[in-house]
Amino acid sequence: MARVSPHGPAHSFLSTLMIPQEKSEAVTRGLREAFGVIEFENIRVIKDLASSLVFRIVVQGSPFLLKISTRATDPARYHACTKAAADAGLSPRVWYTNNEDSISITDFVEAQPLPIPDALVRLPTVLRKLHNLPPFARAPFNTTCTFLLNKGPALDGYLQHFQAANILPKAASEEFFARYAEVAAVYPHDDVDLVSSHNDLFKPDNILFDGQRIWLIDWEAAFLNDRYADLAVVANQVVSNAEEEMVYLQEYFGAAPDQYQRARFHLMQQLAHLFYTMAFLYLGSSSQPIDWSGAVPEFSDYHRSMWAGEVDLADKDVKIVYGRVHWERLLHNVRQPRYSEALRIVADRHRTLSQPR
Repeated sequence: MARVSPHGPAHSFLSTLMIPQEKSEAVTRGLREAFGVIEFENIRVIKDLASSLVFRIVVQGSPFLLKISTRATDPARYHACTKAAADAGLSPRVWYTNNEDSISITDFVEAQPLPIPDALVRLPTVLRKLHNLPPFARAPFNTTCTFLLNKGPALDGYLQHFQAANILPKAASEEFFARYAEVAAVYPHDDVDLVSSHNDLFKPDNILFDGQRIWLIDWEAAFLNDRYADLAVVANQVVSNAEEEMVYLQEYFGAAPDQYQRARFHLMQQLAHLFYTMAFLYLGSSSQPIDWSGAVPEFSDYHRSMWAGEVDLADKDVKIVYGRVHWERLLHNVRQPRYSEALRIVADRHRTLSQPR
């Protein structure tokens, strides 16, 4: 027999206010199958996004995360990735998923601040464990910087829209496409070294710390991808100099990174700067002219603010600042000797591998 909360009627009313009516029966079914109850004792909205509704619910005195996907795509891949990560201890325990109803219930993590010096050495180990999972499925979309390597109509169309919008000044636009061509010409995209990747870790709120362990959450964008994509966007937030980069990469690879690994990592970082420049300037500008006169924050300082939860990328003006921060970082990096050296190292490696034996 189902165990019903003694406060059922009141909380039924509360759930009616928060949970879409068409999902009410599905949520009840999930509670029954996961916990043997048909009501929760409390509910609070965590996120209300275009793609999902996320709630903290309390069932039998314990907190859980209820997620209702409102995205039209099949959630089976997302739920499978979430379950694989949870089984590996990388994501909170999964209590219930239903692909047809697009609902999941997992443990709720009471997040605490994770100091950046700790994140610098702990996150690479988390990423290594993630990237060693059995291969995730491929996805019909790519919201990471490796989208810029996916040659075809989708990429061509996006680049054309960005160029036609005249968001960047003429000289800057010419440099943007020149640098993109340089990186895309040498970076291997048909590489067999693709791994199970999270692909949405540029947002620090997808990285939670409970005081003891780090948890990765929100796996909608997870699919098989280049390992350096996750590495680059996490490094943006926790690595601020060459010494820290060596620590970060050594923790990930389990040994000091070789010349090729450092070069490939560096080029992926530049690809990320290109991607986030393009994506966030385009989203933030809404095809309107951008005021380029104002100064932008220093790259590491801005990402420290993001890490501290002080940046809201939902705001259009903030999107523009974020895009400009990446653009300024790219301009700085491509004028350093390391950039041309990285292009040469990666190009030489793959030129050698492609030669007949």
